Parts: sequence; structure tokens; C-alpha cells
Amino acid sequence: MTTTVLESCGVAPPPGAAPDQTLPLTFFDINWLHFHPMLQLLFYEFPCSKPHWYLKLSETLSGFGLQRSASDHSFFFKKDSAGFFGIVVYVDDILVATNDRKKIESFKGFLAQHFKFKDLGTPKYFLGLEIARSKDGILVSQRKYAMDLLRDAGLLGCKPSSVHMDPSKQLGQDAGEVMKESSKYRRLIGRLLYLCITRPDITFVVYKLSQYVSKPCEEHWIPSEKILRYVKGTPGHGLFYSRKSEPSLSIFLDADWAACPDTRRSMTGYCLFLGTSLISWKAKKQHIISRSSAEAEYRAMAQACCEVVWASTILADFGIKTEKAVPLYCDNQAAVHICSNPVFHERTKHIDIMESFFDIILFVSGNFFDIILFVSGNFFDIMESQESAYYIKILNRSLI
Repeated sequence: MTTTVLESCGVAPPPGAAPDQTLPLTFFDINWLHFHPMLQLLFYEFPCSKPHWYLKLSETLSGFGLQRSASDHSFFFKKDSAGFFGIVVYVDDILVATNDRKKIESFKGFLAQHFKFKDLGTPKYFLGLEIARSKDGILVSQRKYAMDLLRDAGLLGCKPSSVHMDPSKQLGQDAGEVMKESSKYRRLIGRLLYLCITRPDITFVVYKLSQYVSKPCEEHWIPSEKILRYVKGTPGHGLFYSRKSEPSLSIFLDADWAACPDTRRSMTGYCLFLGTSLISWKAKKQHIISRSSAEAEYRAMAQACCEVVWASTILADFGIKTEKAVPLYCDNQAAVHICSNPVFHERTKHIDIMESFFDIILFVSGNFFDIILFVSGNFFDIMESQESAYYIKILNRSLI
């Protein structure tokens, strides 16, 4: 795997600019994006210029035989008899992955005909992500980012916390006096959201606190500092992807019925695994109010199925086909019975949209999901419940 950074490229002026005005993209590095005045002019004064850069790059990559993934437009790939070649694009940063070293040299020669770039070799630090390799697999963490976050917050010497949130504390929209420096809260939550890229253990609480960025109160700032104290005790935690992991999908899901005290909408949480490696997770409020816990669980199952379909599609771009049924672990017996027994469908007219979705998936893919009732300690409760001190300790054992 190699990393390529495109540092300079000329793009035609966007519509609305003066005819003789040119916008050269110099210092096109993500670290300089907010400091270079010409880049500020390009990306903020002329928002329509962003698609110009993407279209220019897409057209160039297509000349190398790369096709854009339908599941993720930042992913380009090609497969042939020689092997797999794929790249991931983030603005001007490119990660290249292939099992043929000759293709890397060929791609560098092709890219040099269109852009000026710099080959940074095997990536060890990419956009705040620290990548460590061993014979057993790859570890992705954000230790430096976490330490910088603690340093900026002035909590580098604070006492660590064993949990990320007080389970007995219920937060609401109007929780005390409004913060005078609300931008301080928004800035911290924004940085914590980026930390969630490799920290599923804090995803739920960070997403919960992100609901109050429009009007943060003093009571919201206290749990945000508790997250930082928890991060202080676990700065090196990350995600480990084993090379021995089997390419098979499985997903765990749960729902917390009427969890939001302000809207009484339920919370959905799921964790998607590729073998033993965690590849996707989410904690999010459902769009509408559910009238029962079974309905909330059923909606969570529908969202989890959407995630599995997306993951299966993007794995197919890598040449990995999902041939076996995907285990879908759920701890609600009523929701499992609704999915398994068509007789119950007449009693659940109010959730017929999810019913139709399940029917379509099962028809198109041929029993794509294997729904399993899972009633023992659900560690994925951490994604949708505040009472997660016990599950935090379990999850920390799997985080390095």
C-alpha cells in the first residue's frame, strides 16, 4: 500500500469568476486547506468549484481503467487477471492498495502525466489516523489526535475515568443555564466526532451530546469533560483488523425504546463485523416515534439490513462475494417473530414499510439474512444505552 499526495493542479475558473482569473491549487494538502488564501477563495467563495476538482480527477482516473464504486464515490477500483487495484480519494490525498507492485509504478507514471505529486510511501499517519502493521494484522488508532485534544482542553493531567458517562444522569434539551461560550462546546463535540472514527466505545455518548450543539447548557459540558477523562485513560485504543479474519459478515443490533426524553424517539445501535473485525457501527435516533419496543427493534433491524446490503455491495467491488446468509443478532423475541412468521404481518400494518423492505431483500437475495435471537449479555448495548459501564469493560478487552 502506498500514499500519494497531489500537491499542484490547475483548474478552470468556476462560473461567476472573472474571465482572466485563474485558481491554481497550490499546497493542496489538507493541513493547509484552511490557511492558504487562494484555497479559501476556491472552496468557500466558489463552492461550485469543488465538483470541478472531483470531475477532473475522476476523468483522469478513468483513463487508467479505474471505475468509480456505486457504494462509495471516493473509491475507485479495477479488477483483472493480474489482481486488484483500488484507490481511496480524500480531496487531494490518495491511498493506493493493490496486490501487484508493478501496478503502483504504472499508476505513478500515469499520474505524473497529469499532476505534480509526491509519493509518501507506506502510510503510517494519514489524516489523524495512526496505522501500525504487524504479521498478525493492522491496528488503526488516533493516539496523537486524542492527546492533542486533551492538551487543547487543558485536561492532560486530569484523573482518568473508567467509564465515559454517568449512567444515572439523564440529559435533556433544557438542562440548566445556557453556556456563555457555546462555540467552545461545539468545537469540542466536533473534534470528538472525528475521534469516533476509531473509537466505537464513545460513539453513543458523543452522538447524544451532539444533539445539543445548537443550545448547549452547563449540564452538557460536564459529561463532555467526562469523555475526555475516559479518553485520558485509554488514548491508544483503536481498531485491530486481523489478517486471519474470515471474509464473512455479521451484525449485532439493539434499540432503546423511547430513549430521548425530549422527543420520545427510540435509539438504534448496531455493530457490523467482517469476520472478527469491526468495520461499521452507529448510534442514532430513529426518525419517527415507535409505539412499542417491538416496533423500535423492528425499525433497528431494517436499518441494520440497509447497512449489510451496502457493505456487501462494496465488498463485491473488492472481489469478495457474500455467499452465506448474514447472521443478524437481535435480542427482541417479538421482532424476530414478526420477521420470521408472515402471519404476524397483518397485525403490524403500522410498520408495513419495513415489512415490504424485508420482503424485497429476501426475494432479491434469496434468504440473505439469518435472523438470530441473541439474549446473553449484549455488548452492543453500549451503542444505544447509557447503562454501559459493564459493556465498556468488555469492549475495552477487544480494543488495543
